[in-house]
Amino acid sequence: MAVTWTITNLEYTNDSDKGVVHAAWSATDSEVVGEVTHTGTVSGMESYTPDASAEGYVAWDSLDEATVAGWIKTTLGSDEVTRVEAKVAAQIAESKAPSTSWGVAW
Repeated sequence: MAVTWTITNLEYTNDSDKGVVHAAWSATDSEVVGEVTHTGTVSGMESYTPDASAEGYVAWDSLDEATVAGWIKTTLGSDEVTRVEAKVAAQIAESKAPSTSWGVAW
């Protein structure tokens, strides 16, 4: 199992720089047991202040998902990335062995 970080959407400025203002993301993993796929997903959104004159600025036309995912992980920090990935794993574990069930007693 390995958590996949996906950029689900970007909000950008309407000027010629198209600087990223918000990046929506999800971290997902799954495990197949028999014919059942158990999935865990955590999502969020990070905010940015684009500055086309800043060192390391990446132009809109040069952006790719790996670059933005790197920004997300840097913004979150390694401790929070670890917590997010642990939450994904916990969801999968809960799906495989639920701690509660639904039903009526009658």
